[in-house]
Formats: sequence, structure tokens, C-alpha cells
Amino acid sequence: MKPNDDIVLSVDGLRTEFRTDDGTLRAVDGVSFSLARGRVLALVGESGCGKTVTAYSILRLIRPPGHLAAGSIVLRPRDGEPVDLASLGDESRALRAIRGRRVAMIFQEPMSALSPVHTVGDQINEVLLLHTGVNRSEARRRTVAMLRRVGIPSPEERAGQYPHEMSGGMRQRAVIAMALVCRPEVLIADEPTTALDVTIQAQILHLIKELQTENGSSVLFITHDLGVVAQMADEVAVMYLGRIVESGPVREVLKNPRHPYTAGLLASRPGTSAGRHLPVIAGNVPSLHAIPSGCPFHPRCAHRESGRCDTGPAPSLREISPRHHSACLRAEEISGGAL
Repeated sequence: MKPNDDIVLSVDGLRTEFRTDDGTLRAVDGVSFSLARGRVLALVGESGCGKTVTAYSILRLIRPPGHLAAGSIVLRPRDGEPVDLASLGDESRALRAIRGRRVAMIFQEPMSALSPVHTVGDQINEVLLLHTGVNRSEARRRTVAMLRRVGIPSPEERAGQYPHEMSGGMRQRAVIAMALVCRPEVLIADEPTTALDVTIQAQILHLIKELQTENGSSVLFITHDLGVVAQMADEVAVMYLGRIVESGPVREVLKNPRHPYTAGLLASRPGTSAGRHLPVIAGNVPSLHAIPSGCPFHPRCAHRESGRCDTGPAPSLREISPRHHSACLRAEEISGGAL
């Protein structure tokens, strides 16, 4: 663990629940991690594992029937006192001052993030007017400069366009411009290239990395793609059914996974089984209505031990090697992902 001076965001024991007619569903279950200044932490896992709910919880965007049930989300700004976002009211002035200014988000689907009835320029202008106090003339100047910086041609003209008048790649660049125009200390990127073709995806990833380095921002990068993790991240945390099951330096985790779920994700990447059938992880992520006892991954794990992996509480994360943690009971037996 790094000294607190090097940590910009600390999430500890985060639990997010949704009340339903069939009972309370725990979508995020005791998640803890730290994001270091100027670094990129990737949050990885299949759909339904709680990655996006974790991101929305950090920004306090969870709405009923969901609620933050436990945990702390401590932001340590460069020029202020630490603040626990979990302790702030959902619509408090303090939270609104942080959201978009100190912590910003690139959403997965730009058409959902952008208002269809306002021009792109007006929407970015509003972020500046809300958080920086500049006048409209200066806001427009900064907006056009930011659109130019993210690679949008003819930014003066594009600023006057509506989202539907732009291509998918252009809209995603506009969302990135909106997220970064106030130079936030923490940027959350939620699957920012999912709907884009491979060429545009590579351009967007390069742009995010370039702007992150330029601004000195810290990034929580949410993805299901371990190839992107290898390209973008310094640290990685692997999520399964709302829990972190493995975490550590990205090169160490990808080279020497110590949880069968991580090993399965790595083995199922395209290009890893040239000339052979691509292996897949058996089964699917279970419903939150039916979380297995013991290790939640055990029904899909080829290395489970009856009477050990399928009973009792879920295993906790523990350090296997320096800064490398796993929640597998057999972690010490795993080498390079194989027993």
C-alpha cells in the first residue's frame, strides 16, 4: 500500500444494495481499493460483476431502489482536506462541487451522456460555468480549445452541432472533452470504447492515455478486455459477483494470475489459442438472487474442491506476493494460472 500522500481515492468496504420484491440484492459486496495519483487502475470482469455499479457508487449516482449500504469513498484533493463522498447527501452542494470538477466520468454510451436537445458546445460550456466561474466568452473559448485538443476537426463549427449530427467516434471524443475540460483529479472511464470499431477504439484509448498523462489525472478504467488492461493500466483489480477476487500490479497479475477466474479470462482472449479451439469459462455469471455459498466462482471453477470451496463464507483477499492479492483458497498452488 502506498503512503496516503500518494493516494487520491480510497474505497474501503463499499457495499451497494438494491431492494426488490424478492429481497435485497448486493451488487457490490465489500469492495476496497486505492487509486494512486497519476496512475491507472483497471477494474475488470464480465458483465454483471458490479464494475459499473462500483463506478456509479463512487460518484453517488445510484438511485432508488439502489442505495449505498456501507463503506467509505475518501477523496484526497491536492489543495484541500480529505472528504468521504459516502458521507455527503445525494444532492448536497458539496457533492455537486466535486462531481464533474474533481471527479469526472466518461460514460459507456455517449448518446446517453449527452443531451439530445442541446448543442455539444453548450453542454461543455455549462460544465465550465458551473465549476470554474468563468464568463460565457471564456467558457466558449475553452470549449473550442478542448474539442480541438481531443481531435475534433473544425471545433468552432462542431461546437454548434447536436449529438445526433456527429459520428459515434466524434460523440465519444466530445464526452471525453466534457469530462476533462475542468482537469479533474480522478477520471472514471466506463467501457469508453465498447461501441466503436477497432480503429476508432485504438485512437480513443491513445487519447485518454495521452490526456491522462498531460493532466496528471488518475484513472479508474472499467473494461472486460484484458488486452486493453495490458495497454492502459498500472494496476488491475478483477471483480466477480460484486467482489474483488484478485488485484495487483498489472504485469504481475497478467503474467502470473493467482485466481482461476483471472486465469480463465486470460485464456479466453482471442489470439491466445492459435490453431486451437478458444477456451471459455464454463457457465455464466449467476444471478444476484442466487449467489453460491463459499467461493462465488466455485460452480464455474475447474479446480474447485468439494467441501472446501463450496462451503462457508466467501474467501477474503490475501497477499500472495508483494502487492499481489487473491481471494482463492488454492492461490499458492496456482502458477501462471494453472494448478
